[in-house]
Amino acid sequence: MLSKGDILKMHVLQPKHVKLSSSEAEKVLGEFNISLAQLPKISKNDAGLPEGCEKGDVIKISRAGEIYHRVVI
Repeated sequence: MLSKGDILKMHVLQPKHVKLSSSEAEKVLGEFNISLAQLPKISKNDAGLPEGCEKGDVIKISRAGEIYHRVVI
């Protein structure tokens, strides 16, 4: 049986969440000239996060042709 989190991850309207590598995260921060603390936050308990996300990880969210970045808290 699927858990609620598994169902949300599979939902067609759920935007794609991808955990960035540390080098990709540094590139994003440099591109926007911001620090990690200045990124919008996302809860570690968010059902859309990929497995294995830890506090401080940067997540790329692809939604309707737009890309957003969040830091896991």
